[in-house]
Amino acid sequence: GWLATGDIGVIDGSGYLAITDRKKDLLVTSGGKNVAPQPIEHVLRANPLVGEAIVLGDRRRYIAALLVPDFGALERRLQALGRPPAPPEALVLREDVLALYQEIVDGLNRDLPPFERIKRFALLAAEFSVATGELTPTLKVRRKVVEERWRDAIEALYAG
Repeated sequence: GWLATGDIGVIDGSGYLAITDRKKDLLVTSGGKNVAPQPIEHVLRANPLVGEAIVLGDRRRYIAALLVPDFGALERRLQALGRPPAPPEALVLREDVLALYQEIVDGLNRDLPPFERIKRFALLAAEFSVATGELTPTLKVRRKVVEERWRDAIEALYAG
């Protein structure tokens, strides 16, 4: 007597169902488009400047991403471009660094259908780790933990 939707939920004390997660990593935008985040994240992580990538957009108007730079590769790139180094907290806010990552996102977007294109992204200054719970012991990203920890950055992507 159950309808298989791919959602995970709990039934509260009043008998109401509350959806708490998705069984499969499939994002469904508010427009009803299904987006598989893994292929997009894989292409992003293939770039040497990207350490980690999380694609967002479940029940949202558009697709966005959280990107963790590979800070070693980023510093080498900045040095090659003759730009000054800085601590990670400052790098993720610099316009020249954001422009480098915008080029990466733009290159990916050219090969995606419009509803899968990343409209906005944020650079994070801290790498994901097992200690913070963002990665499993086998180094897989725990999407729900990342979304909880970086809630403010995610809300900023969808504000306005």
